[in-house]
Amino acid sequence: MSLQNTSRPQWLTFDCYGTLIQWDEGLRAAVGEILRRKHGSEVDPARLIAVYDRHEHALEQTPPHRSFRTVAGEGLRLALEELGLHSEPDDAGVLTDSISAMPPFHEVVATLRRLKEEGYRLCIVSNTDDDIISGNVAQLGGYIDRIITAQQAGAYKPARRLFDYAHEQLGVTKDDVVHICASPHLDHAAARDIGFRCVWIDRGTGRSLLPDYTPDATLATLDQVPTLFTTLGW
Repeated sequence: MSLQNTSRPQWLTFDCYGTLIQWDEGLRAAVGEILRRKHGSEVDPARLIAVYDRHEHALEQTPPHRSFRTVAGEGLRLALEELGLHSEPDDAGVLTDSISAMPPFHEVVATLRRLKEEGYRLCIVSNTDDDIISGNVAQLGGYIDRIITAQQAGAYKPARRLFDYAHEQLGVTKDDVVHICASPHLDHAAARDIGFRCVWIDRGTGRSLLPDYTPDATLATLDQVPTLFTTLGW
């Protein structure tokens, strides 16, 4: 599917972490701090992140629904133990507190301002808790109109329930939005299954496209979005 000859969206929905907020950078820093507290651990931080991601995503899709704080803490505990490290009670707090403090990419706030000035309404759809994301949204210049979280919907991406809930709350159909995201595994799977328009911000992190889905547009940074929309006549 192409964005050519499609209607201007009423709303732009955004993945938060990795799209607006520096997720990979912040996660590496948090994991580095956790490992430093283990006094001499030789575990590669990238290895811990990979194992943590696997456990976190599995827990998110395992009933019953739990808060992201709970999922993140349990995922981290399981990852540390799998790698032969002792888990401390405050490890999860180091992780989740660091998430809330992660800053936006340098071009994000100015781009959100421009999109607002051009008449778009802006919503974040994120796999997190309300209190965690509030620290990130506070750094986005006041340009976000709505925030929809997994906590509110009782579901995590890539399950379509989170996006269905978001569209219901915004009072729109899938044809009234364009979703802008960085995660093929989470957001592209939902775009494929639901059929909403999707722009991939590929920041060169090495994430691979799904074998059965191609986004409607691929851009390197968020500030390329307004230019794309102008070329489309929006």
